[in-house]
Amino acid sequence: MLQDVDQSAEDSPLPEQQKNISSHSTPSRRLRLVSKGLLQGGVALVVTAVALLAMNWLIVTKPDVPKQALSEKAYPVESSLVHLGIHSPTISAFGEVTAGRTVELRSLVAGEVIAVNPALKVGGMVSKGDMLVKIDPFEYEGALTEAKADLAEAEAKQVENKGQLTLERENIKRSKEQLEFAQKDLKRATELVERGSGAISEQSVDERKLLVSQREQAQEQNQNTLALYEAKVAQQDAAIKKYQWGVQNAERQLNNTVLYAPFDAVVREQGAEAGRLVSVNDAVASIYSNEELEVRFTLSDNEYGRIVSSEGTVVGRPVDLLWNIGTDPIVYHAKVDRVAADVDSTHGGVDIYAVVDYDQDKPPLRPGAFVQIQIPDQAYPETFRIPENAVYGDGLVYVIKDGRLQAKQVSVQAYDGNTTIVRGGLENGDELLTTRLAEAGNGLLVKSTRPAEDVKETGSLSRSGDLSGASQAKG
Repeated sequence: MLQDVDQSAEDSPLPEQQKNISSHSTPSRRLRLVSKGLLQGGVALVVTAVALLAMNWLIVTKPDVPKQALSEKAYPVESSLVHLGIHSPTISAFGEVTAGRTVELRSLVAGEVIAVNPALKVGGMVSKGDMLVKIDPFEYEGALTEAKADLAEAEAKQVENKGQLTLERENIKRSKEQLEFAQKDLKRATELVERGSGAISEQSVDERKLLVSQREQAQEQNQNTLALYEAKVAQQDAAIKKYQWGVQNAERQLNNTVLYAPFDAVVREQGAEAGRLVSVNDAVASIYSNEELEVRFTLSDNEYGRIVSSEGTVVGRPVDLLWNIGTDPIVYHAKVDRVAADVDSTHGGVDIYAVVDYDQDKPPLRPGAFVQIQIPDQAYPETFRIPENAVYGDGLVYVIKDGRLQAKQVSVQAYDGNTTIVRGGLENGDELLTTRLAEAGNGLLVKSTRPAEDVKETGSLSRSGDLSGASQAKG
């Protein structure tokens, strides 16, 4: 190892020698660097020249490409056909369902309840003619038997009276004949005495006068007896009528021991149980007809006034009810039946009553249910119902004619949710632009890709249940 170190020391040049060698090699090295740079630059120029020549050749030899003419852009839009007619915005309100026909059943007779219909429970359904409650009829059957017996006795007595009356009439007839014979005999005897023939004595004449007097007395007695029996017959007729009423009353009381359902109904309250003693007028049950329901709601003075000024009356106007139960609201139809007699001074407005159309295919409404109401507002004749977003600015709309937009000016009459009722400017059957375009203007080229659903007067409630936008007439 020491030898290697020594050998390295011997082979290494001295510092002075290194400086001399470096000073002699610097010019030749610089020359080599300059030559190398010039060579690289020349190569770059040659490559660039070749590239330019190649590009120029490609341009010169490029085949001619036909130029395409610039085409006008057609905007895809939606549209709908407008319909001229009588349109009404919709008034949205809230109401409460009430029973239009409610009956509180009470006991008409007293006694022990011996039978109760199993359906006579709160919420139960009963049909017209169903037996609801039966009271022990024993006492009432006995009362009917007694009343019939009294009537039969009175009728028999009347037969006797009428027989006696007939007899007295015959007696009067016979006594009248006897009186006439006696009067004729007295007349002949008197004539003979007056002639003085002596054929008959004065005593004989007096005897005949006595006989006539007796016959007249008998006639008067028979007439009095006849009047007496006529009075008895009339009196007995009155008694018979009383006993007949007694029989009818007993029959009715017996019938009243059974209480029947007067109509198809739902049981609201129940107060009868087997074995219970009930008195006359005790409440047994309360029922209401599920086919005769009403809804009561309030219109403001302004809303009521608009309808009356337009139609003359609100009675008969169609009404839609929305009952929100579960996930899907249920729609029912009704018709205004009457207007409340008084204006509610506490909150203002007019109370309206509408009769609900019964629909057995839908879940039955219940009294007390809170529902949303939609009723047509004032009618606007010769108008169009269009989407609200079809109106640009102050009554400006666009129709599509031959694929291009054409501006029309309309007059807004009323707003109804997301639709607008307008008059003028449009024609029946015009294709109305319903897509909102920032570039909309006269002559703009458009293409109706999918016509929107035609907006028509529906007058009914949407099943989507969106009642957030209550309608508001303009002004």
